[in-house]
This record gives sequence, structure tokens and C-alpha cells, in this order.
Amino acid sequence: MIKIVNLKKSFNGSPVLRGVNLEIPDGKITAIIGRSGGGKSVLLKHLVGLLKPDSGEILVDGVDITRLRGRKLDEVKKRFGMVFQGSALFDSLTVLENVTFPLKELTDKNDGEIMDIAMEFLKEAGLSGQEDKYPDEISGGMKKRVALVRTLALKPEYIFFDEPTTGLDPIIENAIHELMSRCSAKMHCTDILISHNIDEVLKMADNIAMLHDGVIIGTGTPEEMKNSSNPCVRQFLTGDTEGPIQLY
Repeated sequence: MIKIVNLKKSFNGSPVLRGVNLEIPDGKITAIIGRSGGGKSVLLKHLVGLLKPDSGEILVDGVDITRLRGRKLDEVKKRFGMVFQGSALFDSLTVLENVTFPLKELTDKNDGEIMDIAMEFLKEAGLSGQEDKYPDEISGGMKKRVALVRTLALKPEYIFFDEPTTGLDPIIENAIHELMSRCSAKMHCTDILISHNIDEVLKMADNIAMLHDGVIIGTGTPEEMKNSSNPCVRQFLTGDTEGPIQLY
């Protein structure tokens, strides 16, 4: 389990995270939602160890990773996988080379094992036959799938998705969702999803947490959040425009 305790972060004297408290249960998909500029990306960077908080804790199976440095932090990071919004593929590498790159860099597997793993996941993602193409030769949806495969191939315990379907049409979006769900269930990993796509969140997430004004103002299942007593949460999820706008 990941447990965030009273996490605070300011930049140039301006608070972004004002005391975030959240538990992310193992084996579930937890979505973190909120308005643009509300601190979701900052929170995500803390979770993967890219930023250090001003105060507070991030406990991964009871270990506060905010206090770790060097090799100890690197060992924890090996348990994490990240799927970036822009895919972040290497333009000079083929699809296959993009997938095998982290396996070569971060594991002690031999070339044969690496190739078997890569080809298995590419097949699972419907990318067989695309191995020798470069990122600029494939569609946006394919790039997203390659990025997902690259992350899954390392078999992380925790996968962080940063707006994984931004800019995709509904058909490709659904295909990505299906791949995410199928692979996550198969690998028994824990997923943390950052998304503005409410349909995506309601479809994918087991649990939802809303970050607003630097704190978590609501958590629960999709149904619980849609019926939240907090008007800000309810309005964000349902798009209800009746009455005053609560978010601004």
C-alpha cells in the first residue's frame, strides 16, 4: 500500500500541496482527479521520487520514501512504472528497441529472455509486425500502446498513468483502456491514474480521490463520489451546471 500523510510542497512561497492525505490500496486502480493546475502532476512527481516535499510522508509498504536517497531510493523506484502523457518514446529507436531498452538497462536478463518478454507484450498489445518501425512511422494510439508495453515489460508493482489517453479518438481510447485493465489484472499490479477524462475515470477506477486547493477533498468508489455530499466533487464528476460553480 502507498500511504500519503500530510504532504506539503510550496514553490517560491506559493503552496501547491497543503497537506495531502491519501491511501492507495494494493491491487486496485485509483484515479486522482482535479482541475488543471491543482497539483496533480506535483503529487505524482512526489510519488515517483522526482520531488521532495517540504514536509509529510509517502509510505510505500511502511517505508517513508521521502527520507531515502541514492541506492535505497533507486531500489524503490524499480518497483514503479510510469506511462507518460506524451508517450516519451525514443525517436531514434524502433518500437522493439524502445521496449527492450529498459530491460537491458535495469535487469540482468540475457538477450534471449529480453526478446521473449518484449515480443510477448507486443503481441498482447496487438503490435506484432510493428517491431521495426520508428515512432514517427506509427499512429498516436500505437505510440501509447508501445509506451504502455515498455512499462509493463518490467513488471512493476505500481504503475502511474499520466493522462494515458489524451488526444485519442474514442475507439482507440477504449482499446487502451482494455489493454490497461487486462494487463494490470494479469500482473496483479496497483495502478494510479491521473486524468481529466471523467468518462475514463468512471469506467476504469475502483477508487477516486479528488485533489482541490492542495488537499484531498473526497475519496470513494465512482458511485460514492458521484453522490458525494461535497458539491465541488459532485459537480466535477457529473458536469452539473445548475447552481453556482463550485470549482472557481
